[in-house]
Amino acid sequence: MRLDLNADVGESFGAYQLGQDVRIMSAITSASIACGFHAGDPGIMRETVALAREHGVAVGAHPGFPDLVGFGRREIRATPREVEDLVVYQIGALAAVAAAQGTRLQHVKAHGALYNMAVRDPALADAIARATAAVDTSLILFGLPGSELIASGRRAGLRTASEGFADRAYAPDGTLAPRHAAGAVIEDVDTVVRRAISMARDHAVGAIDGSTVTLEVETICVHGDTPGAAILASQIREALAAAGVDVLPIGAAA
Repeated sequence: MRLDLNADVGESFGAYQLGQDVRIMSAITSASIACGFHAGDPGIMRETVALAREHGVAVGAHPGFPDLVGFGRREIRATPREVEDLVVYQIGALAAVAAAQGTRLQHVKAHGALYNMAVRDPALADAIARATAAVDTSLILFGLPGSELIASGRRAGLRTASEGFADRAYAPDGTLAPRHAAGAVIEDVDTVVRRAISMARDHAVGAIDGSTVTLEVETICVHGDTPGAAILASQIREALAAAGVDVLPIGAAA
């Protein structure tokens, strides 16, 4: 078995520091870097790409809605054309920052409300997939297993990666429980590790109502702003290795 372990990083902005990027980078294999709309700025993007390169971590774009105040977690009623434009813009910005440091992007993973809306909305999912393919058809598009994002990526001729979330609760239908729901963000280390192992070994995870969600994942995410994210990522990686799982960037050769 092999899995990618990713985290959303580079989400500081100017004088405002968020996340544990320096510590988390030694545990993950892929980094989804904010592109300046929901978080991040040019300097943070440059620093985060450099940090990822230093640790041998693959880099990807993490585009979101233009919503610094809401951290990209508020739904914005944008048209598919608008979504396509803002995703192209953000991927292009990070691709240029990466190129300036002699590296290329591996993947694209939408952020927050944009991700969750596109999971269900084929028009928004198609817009994200078109934008990704327009920039670089070798990019891997992340999405929830069985979601519109995965379907749209495949229609656009992209490689896709089904993603599980170790630190987030699931609804019975396999989508993520809303962040305002009790228990939606899971901080207990043992619980998060058990969920990651269950995803890897059993292809299943418990839902917020006690039912079981079946899912096949190729990459597991720990949110960079979850309290204790660096410890969570480190413990997940150790547990996966102990379970015989090879933890490698999603784009690494088989």
